[in-house]
Amino acid sequence: MFVLALRSIRHRPGRFLATLLSAFLGAAIIMVFNSMHDTAGQGGVDPVSSETLGTAAGVVGGYGTLLVFFAVASTLTVNVRQRSAELELLRCSGATPAQIRRMVVGEAVAVALLGAALAAGPAMPGGRALLGMFQDGGQVAESVEYSFGPIALLSGMGITLTASAGAAFLAVRRLTRGGRQRTGAKRFLACAALATGAAGACASFLFSATDEALMAPPAYGAILLSVGFALLSPRLLRGVLARLPLSGASGWLAVCNLRERADHLAGILMSLIMFTAVSTATLTMQAVESDAVKASGLVKSVDAKNLETLNLTVVGIIAVFVCVMLVNSLYAATTYRSREFGQQRLAGATPAQVLGVVGAEGAILTVTGVFFGTVAALAGVVPFTVVRTDAVLPDQFAGVWLAMVAVSAAVTLGTSLATARRVLRTPAVGAVALAA
Repeated sequence: MFVLALRSIRHRPGRFLATLLSAFLGAAIIMVFNSMHDTAGQGGVDPVSSETLGTAAGVVGGYGTLLVFFAVASTLTVNVRQRSAELELLRCSGATPAQIRRMVVGEAVAVALLGAALAAGPAMPGGRALLGMFQDGGQVAESVEYSFGPIALLSGMGITLTASAGAAFLAVRRLTRGGRQRTGAKRFLACAALATGAAGACASFLFSATDEALMAPPAYGAILLSVGFALLSPRLLRGVLARLPLSGASGWLAVCNLRERADHLAGILMSLIMFTAVSTATLTMQAVESDAVKASGLVKSVDAKNLETLNLTVVGIIAVFVCVMLVNSLYAATTYRSREFGQQRLAGATPAQVLGVVGAEGAILTVTGVFFGTVAALAGVVPFTVVRTDAVLPDQFAGVWLAMVAVSAAVTLGTSLATARRVLRTPAVGAVALAA
């Protein structure tokens, strides 16, 4: 089956480009930050510099691992669903479910290995630039020299390969089981994440305004709440669709399409929720903290500078990954609908009407993701602001929130409409015939 996986990649490389890009970016980020462990482990590095580098590698490395898994899982899930007819044909030809799983996992591992190998090149100058940023901020001594060693290389390779293999296994498992899935465990995890996130946000009131650890409980609370909402994304989307007062052909057809594809769109909605929640909460709380320190006339400590750097870096990484996940998932999902678009045009719909339906779908997804992401973000921002400044909602929230909403809308609507426009260039009869 591994030989068959290699042949599949060689004959149809285009279908694996999204997975390759996710693996490449994930491995590069993991290698960049874990190279700080290699740098800190050199002889002659002072304790303060070593702690700064170790903290950066540990915190961002953990986020990077989760993001790699989500990004690869998102692209692989779309890939497997689009290949359902091909995989079913293999089953009818005598292949067992275990053999199909091994083939798909083999494809994912081969693509991830290539992506991780390509990531080693840009990771080296990226790590050197990161070290320079710490040195410019006075967080790491100028005498510390950069080192890219076995920790960076092995962690990047190992985490990327493990995440890709696990994501591929989970993506194909449901298909080989005939579409059956267990929702009880997923619902339990979602409820646990929501409960833990709410408890974390409320724990903010146990700290004082000057406590250095004040930001941790609300930040993790917002993250866990966004994870809980993300796990419930199909149910949340159906709940929103049941209450939408849309009218007109485009709006009605968009709602019908989204109801039918709610499970398939879970990855897209998950990305929107987590991006809105994590980026809005982190950037707002960091802005509140920076303004509070400035107003007090105090100078930021090394730990405070490290926290600020990590917060901004984590948000940047999440933004990049979410954009990649959204673009990959939306591009693949919209391209896969070429036959559907062709049938609509043969039934009398104009290209403009088809684009109107796609635009309405993208708008509904964006509003739903932003809404639940905003709820999770506010659950962290409000307790932090009350304890830190005695206000309820900080002035910085509106600007940060609008910026995140603009990014979400631009990526979701831009990718959906641009891809749909490209698909519509194919004549309707040709699109139906090619997809049949």
